[in-house]
Amino acid sequence: MISYNGLIGLGFSSDDFKLQDDSDGNGVYIKEWNSDQPQPSVADIEAADTIWQTAYDSQEYARNRATEYPPMEDYLDGIVKGDTAQVDKYIADCLAVKDKYPKG
Repeated sequence: MISYNGLIGLGFSSDDFKLQDDSDGNGVYIKEWNSDQPQPSVADIEAADTIWQTAYDSQEYARNRATEYPPMEDYLDGIVKGDTAQVDKYIADCLAVKDKYPKG
């Protein structure tokens, strides 16, 4: 399978190629190749895509955490006001999110 992420993973830029899917059941193909480098094989693109997907999947916990962490402004507000209860609550809320979405 030819993929954008696979081609980017091989070091090409989005200016180097144009992908297209004609919705005819044959999937995505390279419509234009603009790079000075030789066009990679489908196997090379698939291997690079697999590496990208593995790295992306391994960071799911971080993406989940980012959406649930309390706003940093709460922490800074507590610091500026000298409100240790607010700072402690912020830290506790962050730790709860980390517990909910552990690494790997």
